[in-house]
Amino acid sequence: MAELPTTILFACTYNATRSPMAEALLRHFHGLTLRVRSVGVFKGELDPFSVAVMEEIGIDIGGHRPSTFEELEDARFDLVIALSPEAQHHAVEMTRDAARDAVYWNMFDPTMVEGSRDMRLDAYRGVRDQLQRRILERFPLSPMATPARHGA
Repeated sequence: MAELPTTILFACTYNATRSPMAEALLRHFHGLTLRVRSVGVFKGELDPFSVAVMEEIGIDIGGHRPSTFEELEDARFDLVIALSPEAQHHAVEMTRDAARDAVYWNMFDPTMVEGSRDMRLDAYRGVRDQLQRRILERFPLSPMATPARHGA
């Protein structure tokens, strides 16, 4: 298995939906070996649909407090993963003068879906599942690893 970065930052527009889910998923799979955080370009309110779909898979993000790039106390990350176009610009700026990488994972914004509660939850589940697939592809579990058994 290739060496993993040790510090990862996920970023999206409001740090309310996609990036908190990504942070919690990566922490769930690699919480003891990696330092992971999430931020937004703007400060939002944690999305209750995100909380609900993460609870479905046994991960509690209810205590997440959205924050922004400007609020980072320690901006040293080996890898910054932007999940929205707005965050991509900030990620590139953040890594321009440093020996770290910025990548863009184009993630659908489930807050754009209108309709019934079930329709909206399905959109959030789709994003959650896509994030989980991307995370496990980029940060594979070692054969000896078992996911954390605690919440985010």
